[in-house]
Amino acid sequence: MLLKVHSYESMGTFDGPGLRLVVFLQGCPFRCLYCANPDTISFDGGTPTGPQDILKMAVSQKPFFGRKGGVTFSGGEPTAQAAALVPLVKALHENGINVCIDTNGAVWNSHVEELFSLADLVLLDVKQFNPEKHLRLTGLDNTRTLATARWLEEHGRPFWLRYVLVPGISDSEEDIRALGEHFRDYRMIQRVEILPYHTLGVGKYSSLGIEYRLKDVPLNTREQLEKAKSLFDEYFSCAVLN
Repeated sequence: MLLKVHSYESMGTFDGPGLRLVVFLQGCPFRCLYCANPDTISFDGGTPTGPQDILKMAVSQKPFFGRKGGVTFSGGEPTAQAAALVPLVKALHENGINVCIDTNGAVWNSHVEELFSLADLVLLDVKQFNPEKHLRLTGLDNTRTLATARWLEEHGRPFWLRYVLVPGISDSEEDIRALGEHFRDYRMIQRVEILPYHTLGVGKYSSLGIEYRLKDVPLNTREQLEKAKSLFDEYFSCAVLN
């Protein structure tokens, strides 16, 4: 079964532990207003790629991974192609390669469940804890995302919680505290990543003929970031500001 691949990043340092080969897959059910990769959203497009080609690339880069690195599948939303990913993850493990899945948790079926059971680490992006704000931000509510987090916790699957701090949209004390109260007792959360809002993907919107709806949203100030970090620290001992 072929995978629809958008692009690759070698020696990535932001999508899981160590140095990683990041494979960006095509297609995502979310329509996040701040998406940095809007060209990965459509399920059309991407390059049909055989799993053996990705395996060969990963094995060739394995000497650079060290003890912590490996392969991260991102997107888009990689779980949308879970059926094709499962045998590839098994093959990567047979070659001693660590695998992370970077997901918004919005897709669920038997293939996704097997994929999460196999993954060494899940990077779970929680866009907003408030369901109504989440709906406005992504086009879908967060019911499935929170259910995915609960499944990971109940099945003893380690994950990182990732949260993008968008001024005026996801940075309020009320929202951060609600998220903290919900997740504070989760044992399987190994790391909480606070990700500053950025506009690195804005140029892609104009090239795609799409309006960037957050063009008037400023970048985080140092004070905003430090305040958010202090709030997260009240609930988690593993919160980091990226």
